[in-house]
Amino acid sequence: MAIKLVRAATIVAFIGGSLMALAGDWRSPWLWSLTGTIAVLVLWVMFKVLDPDLARERFRPPTRGADSTALAWIRASALALWVFAPLDAGRLHWSAAVPPALRLIGICGFAVGAWFTFRAMAANRFFSPVVRVQSERGHHVIDTGPYRSLRHPGYLGMAVFAPMAALALGSWWALIPAGLYAMLILRRAAVEDRFLHGHLPGYAEYATRVRFRVLPGIW
Repeated sequence: MAIKLVRAATIVAFIGGSLMALAGDWRSPWLWSLTGTIAVLVLWVMFKVLDPDLARERFRPPTRGADSTALAWIRASALALWVFAPLDAGRLHWSAAVPPALRLIGICGFAVGAWFTFRAMAANRFFSPVVRVQSERGHHVIDTGPYRSLRHPGYLGMAVFAPMAALALGSWWALIPAGLYAMLILRRAAVEDRFLHGHLPGYAEYATRVRFRVLPGIW
């Protein structure tokens, strides 16, 4: 438990410290609020979501079926969002000020999106950035938790929390990399869905029961 607490504190200190350093503002209530939100989420992941097998899987090199080029773009757009947004809001001031009400909505929306993603991770021990069938781990269809309603609920959370993070950080321009991230995530869901249809036993039947991939009632 102590090790997990130290890891969580280190992660939160790094993220919060980096955001404040990039913004050049250690007293911003918005950055402290976002850092506090991240702290709660990190603690939840450390103690309730992330197991050793899942942690190892998330850093496995791409194998057959992996959409490795898109994964690189997803990570690059996420990095651009988290670096540019505090720079813009705190130092560059290229954007007009984001109204406080929208920043509050951004923090709440970020928390909800991240919570939904981590809830999907908690329900699915095969949750991975690598598109592949994890046969060595007995990969099978997960149809419990949020997977009872959506085939890729984690991607819905990711598509939500990126633009919400841009608002929370106070940068209109950061909505560009955030929007790119969200579009790439939706594309990734389509690629993964096609792959699982052809390679994971039982997935095609599961798809007939759970109609929607990411967007409830739409897609």
